[in-house]
Amino acid sequence: MNLNIRHKLFIVCGATSGFGRAIVLQLIEEGASVIAIARNKEKLDALKTLHTSQMQILQGDVTQMQTIDALATLIEHQNIEGVVINAGGPPAKTILETSLADWDNAYFSLLKWKVALTQMLLPKMIKANYGKFVFIESSSVKQPIENLVLSTALRLAVVGFAKTLAQEMAMYGITANTLAPGSHNTPAIERLYTKKVEQTGLDFETVKHNAIQQIPVQQLGSASDFASIAVWLLSPLSKFVTGQTFAVDGGVIKSSL
Repeated sequence: MNLNIRHKLFIVCGATSGFGRAIVLQLIEEGASVIAIARNKEKLDALKTLHTSQMQILQGDVTQMQTIDALATLIEHQNIEGVVINAGGPPAKTILETSLADWDNAYFSLLKWKVALTQMLLPKMIKANYGKFVFIESSSVKQPIENLVLSTALRLAVVGFAKTLAQEMAMYGITANTLAPGSHNTPAIERLYTKKVEQTGLDFETVKHNAIQQIPVQQLGSASDFASIAVWLLSPLSKFVTGQTFAVDGGVIKSSL
């Protein structure tokens, strides 16, 4: 399928690991160009060597304003088709284990920077009368996940922000959608298994096996499969899809909504 994104430029946050890296690679495969943002310079350099002509890199923590300011300078004279807003989550904790400082940190790491990045990009997209926002959050926004109270609460705020963004920007040809992944074979899932090991005393492999048995499809998701959905949402083919939250979780969520 031709996604009509050849030679178009996209921004991908958290670009060197998990979902971010998989999305970068699929965008490149489709002939698009990418600004890859991540904290680890060595991993960024290694990623760029694979596709030098189609990739620009920006090393920095995207949750910090100095990185967003650096991105604004980098794209000043470039047209941006879309952005994947993606970063790691807060530590796995129960409600009673959290402190108020944990909640403050979760606000900064999960919500504030996404608002700042969106506000920075909107004038450019409005001028172009086109733009695609894809937020990578968690299936916990549809159904809470054990030990993820910080992630669940703040990611729900992001979903509300994204839905409002979709409504306000639709007249400018700008769409905003959220992907809500469940358990995938990425480094991020390990923090949940590690937390469960601490709580139960079971070994890591047993915890992992038991968790997979709770997934109706009986396997972890693939980052590359997930990326194919994100890349479609970044393409013009998704022009009639906005304000939606799509669970990608192997059938774990039981709700019909």
